[in-house]
Amino acid sequence: MTMTSVGTLLRAWRERRGISQLELAGRAESSSRHISFIETGRSRPSEEMVLRLAGHLDVPMRERNSLLLAAGYAPRYAHTALDDPSMETLREGIAQLLTGYEPYPALVVDAVYNVVAANQGIAMLLEGLPDHLLAPPLNAMRITLHPQGLAPRIRNLREWRGHLLAQMERQIALARSEPLRALYEEVSAYPVTGRPGDSAPDEPVPYIALPLVIEHDGHVLSFVSSIATFNTPMDVTVAELAIETMLPADPATVKYLRSLGG
Repeated sequence: MTMTSVGTLLRAWRERRGISQLELAGRAESSSRHISFIETGRSRPSEEMVLRLAGHLDVPMRERNSLLLAAGYAPRYAHTALDDPSMETLREGIAQLLTGYEPYPALVVDAVYNVVAANQGIAMLLEGLPDHLLAPPLNAMRITLHPQGLAPRIRNLREWRGHLLAQMERQIALARSEPLRALYEEVSAYPVTGRPGDSAPDEPVPYIALPLVIEHDGHVLSFVSSIATFNTPMDVTVAELAIETMLPADPATVKYLRSLGG
């Protein structure tokens, strides 16, 4: 790749973030003239400058490697498969975390919402779903919104669907991910199968956040979700993992899940 290539990529990320050359220069302790020269290919940025600009532009780690390659440098961040022996400690830590959260549901997904690990709480919610949706790679967005997946069981499907699609839209705006965009186009085209009035709870509950209200074996369960990522990752695979935990949103859900756990 040429110097112009890295400049074009950096300009695209800057424009995507809505930042001027002057503002980026100030953040990176450079000059707008130098930023302009980099973007037009008149100046070759150092490896340090590429990473500095990428950091201030919040470029995903995978794409930072692409920027380095375009500038003629070696990738900085490894991309290690999760089943690699070197990832054993990480896998064990994730397993302990998910198991320790039971009986409440928790799972780990990658950058396109493929499930890489899940606990028994998630398995409970997926009971009775068709095999074709449970076949690897299990995708959290697909299985939640598919008309043969969890969608018919979700009492507030329209609200929860809107939340999930908006979440994907924000991620697409932040990252140049064609697989994520393709997934978004697929799941956003699914029909909405919720029944009229399903979003109204039987009794008013002072929710702290938009809940997922879902049926299981004749019971109505309510959850609020929290998403966590790894701090200062140095590997693309780790950077793209997200841990989602589902906290019971009412006493009835707590009681029911604990009864299942014995």
